[in-house]
Amino acid sequence: MIASGTSDNAVKAQQGRIKGRTTQVDWILAMMTAILLVFGIMMVFSTTFDLSYNWHGSRFVMLNKHLWHLLFGIAALVSCALLDYRHLRIPIVAIGMGISTITVLVLVLFIGADRGLVAGSYQPSELAKLVTILYLAVWMSSKQDKLKDFWNGIAPFAILVGIVATLIILQPDISAAATVIVIAVLMLFLAGAAIVHLAGALLIALSVGYLVINFYPTGQQRIAEYMAGLRDITEGSWHVRQAIVAFVDGGIFGVGLGKSAGKFSYLPVPHTDSVFAVIGEELGLIGSLIVVVLFVVLCWRGVLIAVRVQDSFGKLLAGGLTGWIAMEVIVNIGVILGVLPFAGNALPLISYGGSSLVVTLTGIGILMSISRYDLEIRPDRESRAIIDLRWWNRRARLPSNGSRR
Repeated sequence: MIASGTSDNAVKAQQGRIKGRTTQVDWILAMMTAILLVFGIMMVFSTTFDLSYNWHGSRFVMLNKHLWHLLFGIAALVSCALLDYRHLRIPIVAIGMGISTITVLVLVLFIGADRGLVAGSYQPSELAKLVTILYLAVWMSSKQDKLKDFWNGIAPFAILVGIVATLIILQPDISAAATVIVIAVLMLFLAGAAIVHLAGALLIALSVGYLVINFYPTGQQRIAEYMAGLRDITEGSWHVRQAIVAFVDGGIFGVGLGKSAGKFSYLPVPHTDSVFAVIGEELGLIGSLIVVVLFVVLCWRGVLIAVRVQDSFGKLLAGGLTGWIAMEVIVNIGVILGVLPFAGNALPLISYGGSSLVVTLTGIGILMSISRYDLEIRPDRESRAIIDLRWWNRRARLPSNGSRR
């Protein structure tokens, strides 16, 4: 009887896996997210209490706003984690979200708001990043056989991404537009587009980027300062020079949490763009490396989720979301260290902000949902690679499960 019961349980478990349902989220991903959020709360208070007192007469006003955004973001994360992500594959959902996002971008453009709504607290360009990833995952997973064809695959892709990127550039928000383009090209690569088409897409993107940068005086100034900083750090942008000063002051172990001097004086926007410099000053090289490791583990879990899920939509969605979060981290830290030209990307889960925090948590919630569902029993190890390095045989870089749902 015991053996029979065990056999029945095994059969039920097997059937559950075939149906695609698992019972647990990726707890390592959840743990990394929670640790970064708690650390973010500490850094937000450390970098805003003085500003909050000067602007609002209380040290806790900005922290309270951040906590409200955090609660809203956690609600979005939990909702998305409990939702079967495959429902997002319904074309009408992606199309509706895409149209809504484009409408908001156009609205912001015409009403003259500076990149956002509600006094700049909510930036549609942040939502556009997430919606673009979702839309492209739906579109590419349904068009995989046509992605190697220029007119049926690459041309529509370029038009879709070009419309969103142009509207974001006109806000103006060049760094957000660049993020959308890079993530879109990454997803195109993961979907298995021909190398020659990928090279063409990159060439067009670089050409458009060059024209946009030369059209905006701010872009020209940032590139000039970046190139000067590569030759001599003392000739780089003022922002980067102050960030380097903060890191030098922090040394190996830092001056102590909450004891940064730079955030009160020379360091610009310490609660958003420069928060990693404050981390370097207060917690030193050791604290900075710990934060980097936390992000590396978080992104590593995202890659594993993309590897393990068995449908192309889930792979593209998980790959796009992970690439987006990784790019935000790399750009923010790279700018502060003077490795990349100046951009306004926030440090995910740590920087003070509304839309960035909420949208990032929503994306992580979708990743957790993907981690809870498998479409079929996992195949052998060979088919688990998210990228097929044998690109010369023109095969897709995402393994197919051989079925469509």
